[in-house]
Amino acid sequence: MEALLKTIEILGIFAFAITGIIEARRKQMDIIGTYSVAMVTAFGGGTLRDLLIAHYPLFWMQNYNYPIFILALSVFSIFILRKKESFSPSVVMLLGVLDALGLGLFSAVGTSYALSAGVYWFNAVLIGVITGVFGGVMRDVICNEVPVFFKQSQLYATCSFVGSLIFVILANYFPVESVFPLISCIAAAFILRIISIKYNIQLKF
Repeated sequence: MEALLKTIEILGIFAFAITGIIEARRKQMDIIGTYSVAMVTAFGGGTLRDLLIAHYPLFWMQNYNYPIFILALSVFSIFILRKKESFSPSVVMLLGVLDALGLGLFSAVGTSYALSAGVYWFNAVLIGVITGVFGGVMRDVICNEVPVFFKQSQLYATCSFVGSLIFVILANYFPVESVFPLISCIAAAFILRIISIKYNIQLKF
């Protein structure tokens, strides 16, 4: 189970780091800015999660190869992504898919770690949401954008909340080592986010 969580965490880091890199290049940042945004996007939610559940050292400090991996991605990106204000529709679509994937992956990992730390179920759901959305919020703030989380747009934090809630519910009916709650959380958050983008589903209140 621990190996699976690590794999999911790495996939989430990769997905969110790419979204940070794309956004930084769109804002015409240099390699330092690109690396900084990628780091904040990939590690922001997990860092806040670790602080809330008192998990030390922080996950990216414990796994020292994570920052090196993101540096390599950032350097590589300067050869394939030029500084420009807009990208092709395919790149924009990739950004949306990766952001949705990262949202689901980090929501699942955050909820799982919170439950393992003995956090009350509802607070575990909230920590799952924080893990899923906080990196994207920090990315948007640094890039001078109003975060999706704070404006009326397609469902975002709601997708994370639903996925994390499904995890908590299923965790009561499946053994601790079962991967079904984990996969269900990822799938629910990801699919709901993609559907909300495709059909422009919003909360009207």
